[in-house]
Amino acid sequence: MIKYLPVLSLFLLFGCQSATQMISSFSPEKTVQKQTRPAIDIPVTESIETGSVVEEQPEVVVSDYQIPVDHNLPQEIDQFLIPETRSLPYHGDFPLDQHARVEKLVKRYTGSQKVMFGRWLERAARFIPKIQMVFASEGLPLDLAYLAMIESGFNVRAYSWAHAAGPWQFIESTGRLYGLDNDWWQDGRLDLEKSTRAAAKHLKYLHKRFDGNWYLAVAAYNAGGGKVRRAIKASKSRDFWDLTEGNVLREETRNYVPKLLAALDVIKNLKKYGFDNLNYDVPLEYENITLESSTDLEIIAQFCGISYKQLKDLNPELKRWCSPPGVKNYQLRVPVGSADKANQLYAQLPKNQRARYSRHKIKSGDTLQVLARKYRIRVDDIITMNGIKDPRAIQIGTNLILPLKEGYTSLPANALTDSYVRSRRKTYRVRSGDSLWSIAKRFNVSQKELRVWNKLGWSNLLRPGQLLAVSKAGKRNIARSGKKAKSGPTKKMVYKVVPGDTLWGIGRQFDVATDQIRRWNALSSGHVLKPGQKLTLLVAASRQG
Repeated sequence: MIKYLPVLSLFLLFGCQSATQMISSFSPEKTVQKQTRPAIDIPVTESIETGSVVEEQPEVVVSDYQIPVDHNLPQEIDQFLIPETRSLPYHGDFPLDQHARVEKLVKRYTGSQKVMFGRWLERAARFIPKIQMVFASEGLPLDLAYLAMIESGFNVRAYSWAHAAGPWQFIESTGRLYGLDNDWWQDGRLDLEKSTRAAAKHLKYLHKRFDGNWYLAVAAYNAGGGKVRRAIKASKSRDFWDLTEGNVLREETRNYVPKLLAALDVIKNLKKYGFDNLNYDVPLEYENITLESSTDLEIIAQFCGISYKQLKDLNPELKRWCSPPGVKNYQLRVPVGSADKANQLYAQLPKNQRARYSRHKIKSGDTLQVLARKYRIRVDDIITMNGIKDPRAIQIGTNLILPLKEGYTSLPANALTDSYVRSRRKTYRVRSGDSLWSIAKRFNVSQKELRVWNKLGWSNLLRPGQLLAVSKAGKRNIARSGKKAKSGPTKKMVYKVVPGDTLWGIGRQFDVATDQIRRWNALSSGHVLKPGQKLTLLVAASRQG
């Protein structure tokens, strides 16, 4: 039976497309060993960067395009199709070169950045099986799946300084070309399967555009096809390594392909590089249920016997507390083994009980009293739900969450802030011979932006070793209830919850933030207070209720 598991798995995953057709589209490539090139200095200050920008809109993609096939599948494919036999599969189907840039990055990944790179490898085990299944169905080299590690470190909520998001770091315009919609309710770029399918199609398009040269295709994924094409024209060479020797490509792109090659070299030789004792994450598994209309995730989490956070983690594309309004038959992911029970309970749930909350965007003429009458709810509930300090100072354009049913929680209000994990600001250490013009050109920004970000005024004076910000500062998520910490002595006290209490109300009474109360008492974001419950508070010595 084990012998036939690969084919059975493929039939289950890809429906009417036969496993034979799917596997035959997979194209292994022979490993290429090129002569080692002279050492090239890579600035040591550069960290492992994630979040490259797919910034060019591709031409119409030929949907039936197939990468030339060899039809000789590596034997490891059988092991790959039974994931538990190998934590980090390596197939040798992507061409590897020896080069000074690759060697330097291997030393970095196995030296100064070994701890971080090891965590990425552990995390890879959770996502690689799903990614490689998609790549196999699209006829791409399976080892190319590790490009997601270079893009985001397998962080599905990664959000870069250039506004690229998700495991494959699509910017919004390119994501839309492949059906990755981003609106107030959802961001398809954060969905692993949807974004991987989009990345596979985009890589396939780039591979064709650059005549089957994978190094140029991967470089174009980072920089855009137009920039790589212009670099080829300027250097009069289609050899990627020739493009790295001048200034026809940004340093980020010159190192992008080497990062992938260095990572594959390490993965190919985990024991050799001291990564043989990793604690791999459990492979991602789930089932789907169909939500006929917009439904609160809290309800489905209860049906599945899991927490709201666990359900959100399985569905990172959902920005808010429910499936998107107006979307019929939304496919929601639930833990393996819970779909049948959830479906049964959902079928018994009246349609008017599926949504307990409504979003209302304040417009001219709105007041809390008007909203309360319109939605048949209490003004006090609106105030408590949204943490409103001054009802008369609500601004036009503000989003309010309106509790339509009794027993509401603070989850929807908390979900008004997004869950993107933003990357750090990019920096560059000035070297001898640098100028504002050359640095601006290298990082594709203007000299004016460099002056503003680094408070340089009109001075052109730069000194070697000076650290410059070369990208916008990443925005931080600030909880709606967050307050600036106050200085001064504090006292520890125990507060006993009474009927009608909310975290927001208690926080307002003692002048502390709700997220602090949660942290002090190890409460989840969806925790519901119960009368008689005792909470530990650290309050200013001058405030004791």
